[in-house]
Amino acid sequence: MTDSRALSLPEGYTDLLATLKDRVRAARITALRTVNTQLIELYWSIGKTVLERQRVEQWGSGVMGRLADDLRAEFPDMKGLSRRNLFYMRAFAAAWPETIVQQPVAQLAWGHITVLLDKTTTAEERNWYAAAAVEYGWSRNVLLNMMMNRSMERTGTAPSNFTRQLASPDSELAQQVAKDPYNFEFLGLSGEVAERDLENALTNRITETLQELGPGFSFVGRQVHFDVDGDDYYIDLLFFHIEQLRYVVVELKTGRFRPAWAGQLNFYVALVDDMLRREHHNETIGILICGTKNERSVRYSLGRSTSPMAVAAYTYDKLPAAEQQALPTEGHLVAALDWAEQDDESIAYEDAGSQ
Repeated sequence: MTDSRALSLPEGYTDLLATLKDRVRAARITALRTVNTQLIELYWSIGKTVLERQRVEQWGSGVMGRLADDLRAEFPDMKGLSRRNLFYMRAFAAAWPETIVQQPVAQLAWGHITVLLDKTTTAEERNWYAAAAVEYGWSRNVLLNMMMNRSMERTGTAPSNFTRQLASPDSELAQQVAKDPYNFEFLGLSGEVAERDLENALTNRITETLQELGPGFSFVGRQVHFDVDGDDYYIDLLFFHIEQLRYVVVELKTGRFRPAWAGQLNFYVALVDDMLRREHHNETIGILICGTKNERSVRYSLGRSTSPMAVAAYTYDKLPAAEQQALPTEGHLVAALDWAEQDDESIAYEDAGSQ
């Protein structure tokens, strides 16, 4: 028998092998996603049928249990036909009453959908988080974290002058970059802190910082130095937004907003726009993140600024006690995720659908 390892391989074989491996991986992922989509559509159709029959025949919970038993007896290899999952399927059809084929939710794994059903109260929330999870490839844990931190409520809400300084639709895109307030609870800080300490904490926890800023942010540097004809200037934090192809200048201030800070940020944005921005980049924007702000003072300051900027507050305080009690504990979350892995056959497609 010929030892294939001893063969003299043709030139370019390594590149060919790498290409074919990538092709096989891509095909497998596509196949898994297709199967997952079909499964989600099946779950929705089951839920819709159950919902319609219950409305007509007033089923009790006992009928749901019997239905689950009969389906599992017929399809013993399917793990997603539990009584609990049937209730989720019914809730799924109620939450998305129209066919889901062309909706983002159809591209999510079942574990994501159960989180959406458990943690949202309005159709707007469900659709926003479903679309974001698909667009940015959020894992189930990231999705849950985004919901617990009320990302939808805070995204795009910072007061800005983007509509005056940027043309549409660029102004709308820029606005979605600026949250208000930013939640820095992950830093573990409390009370008054110095600006440099806040900056150090954010860069030391850069992964969490980027997650809080939002999808698309890439860290360029801190205390980024610029020499302007012998004058030295240092930008607190500089980011590049990969999706929007623009630099984002972030200035950190721990006190109450002052108009002079807007002037300083205005200068830094102009500086980066002139010295770093390339022809294919969109205009640089600035975000001033401060401890607290007077909305009227912010509005006056932004009205006079010539650079596109937003002003946001930040907090690192924990949620109010009532809201903390309404959230699941870490133990509950772990138990819920463990259950989903055991009781959801679509979990086999999670890695393919949420990377």
